[in-house]
Amino acid sequence: MAEIILGIESSCDDTSAAVIKDGFLLSNVLASQDVHKAYGGVIPELASRAHQVNIVPVVSEAISRAGIDTSEITAVAFTRGPGLLGSLLVGTSFAKGFAMAIDRPLVEVNHLQGHVLANFISQYGAENRHPEFPYLCLLVSGGNSQIVRVNGPLEYEILGQTIDDAVGEAFDKCSKMMGLGYPGGPIVDRLAKEGDPCRFKFSKPHVPGLDYSFSGIKTSLLYFVRDRIAEDPEFMEKNKADICASFQKALIDILMDKLIKAAAQTGIRQITIGGGVSANSGLRNRITEEGRKRGWVTYLPEFKFTTDNAAMIAIAGWFRYRSGGRTSLDVAPVSRLAEF
Repeated sequence: MAEIILGIESSCDDTSAAVIKDGFLLSNVLASQDVHKAYGGVIPELASRAHQVNIVPVVSEAISRAGIDTSEITAVAFTRGPGLLGSLLVGTSFAKGFAMAIDRPLVEVNHLQGHVLANFISQYGAENRHPEFPYLCLLVSGGNSQIVRVNGPLEYEILGQTIDDAVGEAFDKCSKMMGLGYPGGPIVDRLAKEGDPCRFKFSKPHVPGLDYSFSGIKTSLLYFVRDRIAEDPEFMEKNKADICASFQKALIDILMDKLIKAAAQTGIRQITIGGGVSANSGLRNRITEEGRKRGWVTYLPEFKFTTDNAAMIAIAGWFRYRSGGRTSLDVAPVSRLAEF
């Protein structure tokens, strides 16, 4: 009998619902919230209110596009955390009510596990390459920067992680310092394509082991911009593409140096990336290039599966459901999860 999973994602500012049947994607619907651009970042209260407005039509549309009846759904997977508590509460509450209404089990999903497993989403008519276990995942987003050893669908080991800020935050801070807008990552990436990545140099941290640090390089950028503008008020406008390209290169160098070290230490050659920053074109090109050079087998998620989306929650929920994972109706969302 087919296993059909309805996935619900509401960890931040995107409301999403998806349907997966035996690992194959039937639908993936997402409603974004443009209101946050005016504030230069996500406002939690506005995000949770928008989720309340969007979740019913988004879930309804996902089921409709999948061409199924609610009676065919096997289980309801939802993001329990980490994320914004108010946003998570909307998705968790809806998932509970919906599961009760159709008398189907609940399956909680760690949002980060969804990103790690995004490369397992199969699509009809596509090549559908999937990594073999064990593999390394460079998990990079606005809130996380980690190197994860994935021994199985539900078996993870964090080999290294940021000791302060996440790389996605560094991209956003760069954009904010330069007055480029929000979200900063895509804007910096676009301008970097037009600039010289070797024009400027930024100090890189010396962190032992496989851990990361991005607070120092943000400070380096701040002082660099401040000092140059003091010399020439038009410096920023004249050189913004080169600044973005150089800063992006420095961030990617930091990420890749540790990933290369992790691959060498573990002997693992199956390499993936996940999270919102995995959409960055510079990072995707670099990891592909390093893969060819070092004999890695690399897997890059499609752009639509890099940002927060319910397809990754549905695939992670499918793996958990098949392993016997079930969640009681008294479960509460959590902004942080103690375990990966």
